[in-house]
Amino acid sequence: MKVAIMQPYFFPYIGYWQLINAVDVFVIYDDVTFIKGGWINRNRILVNEKPTYITIPLQQASSYKRICDISIHSSPVWKKKMIKTIENSYRRSRFFDDFFPVVKNVLEYQSDNIADFVTNSIVLISRYLSLKTKIVKTSRCYKNNNMDGVNRVVDICKRERATVYINAQGGRLLYDSKAFQEEKIQLRFLKTKLFDYKKNGAEFIPYLSIIDLLMNVGPRNAQRLFGEFDFISGD
Repeated sequence: MKVAIMQPYFFPYIGYWQLINAVDVFVIYDDVTFIKGGWINRNRILVNEKPTYITIPLQQASSYKRICDISIHSSPVWKKKMIKTIENSYRRSRFFDDFFPVVKNVLEYQSDNIADFVTNSIVLISRYLSLKTKIVKTSRCYKNNNMDGVNRVVDICKRERATVYINAQGGRLLYDSKAFQEEKIQLRFLKTKLFDYKKNGAEFIPYLSIIDLLMNVGPRNAQRLFGEFDFISGD
């Protein structure tokens, strides 16, 4: 049983989806502190071949609030503008007609809660990609938010009967492998390989939103690229 735990990210880059695809249970860590300037409510796409942020406007977002307690700006204007920006930027892409309806479904979802909105987007795109991973939110499960750091992660793994816990490479400094070893849980880190998926002569910009990848290669080719990573042992 393989488990991963990550905050909810908005249209995240391929490494996030590689992580979802690599595990049996993907836990969305939505009752932890919101981080300003992170990827919870924004990501980058190409606009006129330049990396540009698309951002969900939030109300009274604060690093003193939990992600699941933060509201989205109620105006529908930002949704219409974002849909139009994505449409204009990718309408000539090979898989635009296939993937753009999914993007619209994501952005037209009616919710004023950022954790719920982004979780729904992850579920919808996972279905589009035919991923079978179970997706759950910490705010609705476990009841262990009184625990801190690695102890809470280990507790979630134990409840899911995990034998392997996988995290993104950036988490290597966060976890003490001994805490996992004591519970007989293998600790691994996923390192995404850098690759050019466009092959059309244009300058390749890595680590963009999944929107850029799926508009250019489609779901089947994306699934093949999900294997382009290395595992690093946490022992």
